[in-house]
Amino acid sequence: MSRPVPNPGILDIAPYTPGKTPVPEPGRKVFKLSANETPFGPSPKAIEAFKHVADHLEDYPEGTSRVLREAIGRAYGLDPNRIICGAGSDEILNLLAHTYLSHGDEAISTTHGFLVYPIATMAVGAKNVIAQEKNLTCDVDAILKAVTPKTKLVWLANPNNPTGTYIPFDEVKRLRAGLPSHVLLVLDAAYCDYVSRNDYEMGIELVATTENTVVTHTFSKIHGLAALRIGWMFGPEHIIDAVNRIRGPFNVSTPAMYAAVAAIEDTAHQAMSKQFTETWRNRLTEEIGKLGLKVTPSVANFVLIHFPETGKTSDAADAYLTRRGLVLRALKNYGLPHSLRMTIGTEEANRLVIEGLRDFMAGK
Repeated sequence: MSRPVPNPGILDIAPYTPGKTPVPEPGRKVFKLSANETPFGPSPKAIEAFKHVADHLEDYPEGTSRVLREAIGRAYGLDPNRIICGAGSDEILNLLAHTYLSHGDEAISTTHGFLVYPIATMAVGAKNVIAQEKNLTCDVDAILKAVTPKTKLVWLANPNNPTGTYIPFDEVKRLRAGLPSHVLLVLDAAYCDYVSRNDYEMGIELVATTENTVVTHTFSKIHGLAALRIGWMFGPEHIIDAVNRIRGPFNVSTPAMYAAVAAIEDTAHQAMSKQFTETWRNRLTEEIGKLGLKVTPSVANFVLIHFPETGKTSDAADAYLTRRGLVLRALKNYGLPHSLRMTIGTEEANRLVIEGLRDFMAGK
């Protein structure tokens, strides 16, 4: 019997695997530290704005996310007409792939880049090309070396998930200058709000001065609105126009829009979250390092912990911590089978992870 058959290459795509979501147990406190979610939740102002529109859920959203684009424009000094919003930045990444990639094309990402990049690339029949990283960090020369006449797009998460590493803005500019002019450079700045390095920029300047660069961002991290799925992109007018032609007309809900407006305007909430994250990122790196475990220097809201290949392995540590109610992210699907990624959580959760790893390494 015949049946519908997926397009060539679809069944070759490895499905996206999210971080584990723990199942609550009676009398047991569980800390989910597997999905890079903020421990503070959204701004109270965002929650209030979300509730305020509950009486009008029968109305379709305003189709262009105008109020949100204008709020983003005010926050970053951008032209709202060069901003597009989506149901999470994931949707925007997929829209870019559908707009600029086709069968036979190639897109480049790095060894441990965000898993959505190969999915978006392969879903439209293009080839995902991997540029090797250096010390778990993007290598601009490796990306440039991977370029062929078929290359149409380069994905770059900066900072990168799951490594937490970044490249300075001078390197980003060198990458752009070295790419052919027809190649679209996508700068994914999901974790930029946590960076406190003088040599880092999310990429707005580069977008403003070129015709072939875009930057994407999300409200899922420091703004704490992951459940509402809101992302945005700043790009040249011709790219915004092209992507808007295939974007769904009501892809961002009204409650999400107004919650995001309130969130981006609550700069005090963002500053508090950033300071807490930086303090505990440094402390976790130091304390876990004292246990004989390597921690990759991070600028994001998580740390990458490396374990031996035998003995005190990442699998054993994951199981041990999970029994204590501490759920971290195993990274086999990212090509890091001996590592765990830990989201920076509440003070209590962070202390318990340090204590749990100390006991694990001591064999208790």
